[in-house]
Amino acid sequence: MVRTLVLISACLLALASCQRSSGTSTASTQNANPGAPEASAAAADPSDSRVAKDVFGYLSTASVQTSEPIGGYSRGCQAGAVQLPETGPTWQAMRLSRNRNWAQPITVDFVQDLSRFAASLPGWEGLYIGDMSQPRGGPMLSGHASHQIGLDADIWMLPPQRLDLSTDQREQISSISMQRAEGAYTNDRWTAQHMALLRQAASDPRVARIFVFAGAKVAMCNAETGDREWLSKIRPWWGHHYHFHVRLNCPPGAAGCEDQAPPPPGDGCAEAQEWVDNILNPPPPDPNADPAPARGPVTMAQLPGACQDVARSN
Repeated sequence: MVRTLVLISACLLALASCQRSSGTSTASTQNANPGAPEASAAAADPSDSRVAKDVFGYLSTASVQTSEPIGGYSRGCQAGAVQLPETGPTWQAMRLSRNRNWAQPITVDFVQDLSRFAASLPGWEGLYIGDMSQPRGGPMLSGHASHQIGLDADIWMLPPQRLDLSTDQREQISSISMQRAEGAYTNDRWTAQHMALLRQAASDPRVARIFVFAGAKVAMCNAETGDREWLSKIRPWWGHHYHFHVRLNCPPGAAGCEDQAPPPPGDGCAEAQEWVDNILNPPPPDPNADPAPARGPVTMAQLPGACQDVARSN
């Protein structure tokens, strides 16, 4: 009996050793915590009335769990997040005091890949990376409604001229706006390199959509002379003129992740032009429109049940 137990223990140790030695170095193929428990699929506790942002907004480290995006982009959390290094060969994470340079492994990989492409563009040393997600995702104390499951990243429009900014400098420096006429048009800071960067990002199969101001989308629609398929992922949205916002698809095997519906068929250029037309000539308000319903803060009970496990995890 003792000999049998010894043999079983030896086999288990050998198996664990093989699993460790067969791992790869890239973030997307390696969990933040290999062998860690998975987030539970249990239903949320309907009595948990805690305000979710007051829970997730103060958690300063990732959960010790298998990496997984949980729920939807604007109502969820992330297990087993990894942290984008503050500085790399072709990127710097900005506003480090926010502690929002966390994401799922696939997102960290994507950002690094895109930064290497950016470094090949004239006048760009790489990328300045804005907000990704909190260490465990979830609703934020300020700012974004989305960025909750580790699959969103903001990319600054400012072309980096150096990648040795100090922590303090990263708090003080600002990106630059690309818009004029309230977003109807690009300004003279917009370049062919910006379009090349957005084209590269949108052409990546990991990407679901990219949010940017309407004038930029129309400018790219007018400038593109070749393949236009990538333009369908470029979605006009308010406020995205100091940065563009990349959203990735749920990674394969992420059963608890809720993908957004894909963009409509076509390049979406006519829709973007409608946005521009409405900026230049705003339609009159509808006197019969119902007022927007008042919405209180999201509670823990309104998040997927697994998010309670994420919040409790070591």
